[in-house]
Amino acid sequence: MLPDTQNKIDNRQITINKVGIKDIRHPIIYLDNNGKKQPSIGNWQMTVSLKPEVKGTHMSRFIEILNQENMEFSVASFENITKKVVTKLDATTAEIIVNFPLFVNKTAPSSGVKSLLDYDATLISKIKDGVITTTVKVVIAVTSLCPCSKSISKYGAHNQRSHITIAAVTSGNLSFEDLINIAEKEASCELYAILKREDEKIVTERAYDNPAFVEDLVRDMAIALNNNSNISSYVLESENFESIHNHSAYALIKG
Repeated sequence: MLPDTQNKIDNRQITINKVGIKDIRHPIIYLDNNGKKQPSIGNWQMTVSLKPEVKGTHMSRFIEILNQENMEFSVASFENITKKVVTKLDATTAEIIVNFPLFVNKTAPSSGVKSLLDYDATLISKIKDGVITTTVKVVIAVTSLCPCSKSISKYGAHNQRSHITIAAVTSGNLSFEDLINIAEKEASCELYAILKREDEKIVTERAYDNPAFVEDLVRDMAIALNNNSNISSYVLESENFESIHNHSAYALIKG
């Protein structure tokens, strides 16, 4: 019989809020809002709280869950992994975070050519004393065009690529695609991986017709988020990588 050092009594009597594993890559299958399966690679962080009298957690059990379970999930079913962690590690509090590249097949506005565009997607599931919450987080790259530049210039206007980050706590059926659609609809223009010449003409003119400050971006998107009954709270950020300055413009709204 080998000694179980982790289960020894710890006399320091200090609770550890989070202990577990971080930055482990493992294959996943994400189910989108249409039930379509998309294989990807997830970067995982899995933690539990540790009682003050317990010396250490069982790190290998996190890995066992990743390897023994089918890592196929949607936003709605992701919380089941957290429930299994709580049970297997005999904890009252747990947090599971997975970050992965999400690909969406987009169609160019004129030529109709299709191409995959990648998004930085994150799911966060927390359990504390039986209460579970799920946060859907995604980074969406869009185009923004400066209204001031357009109004004062005889011709042209400077634009930039903007990163919209939305982290929404869902109280119902919410998907990454829902958040992506909100950001791309309210931006000056959305991005595409492939554009033919006729497409480039359209997206350039579309951005010119829809100028937006960084403040405009977050306010317009906040209205759409506020009207979504599946969102209980959110943090919305926009970082505009300026093309005529060596700094970014930035705005944040909590709702």
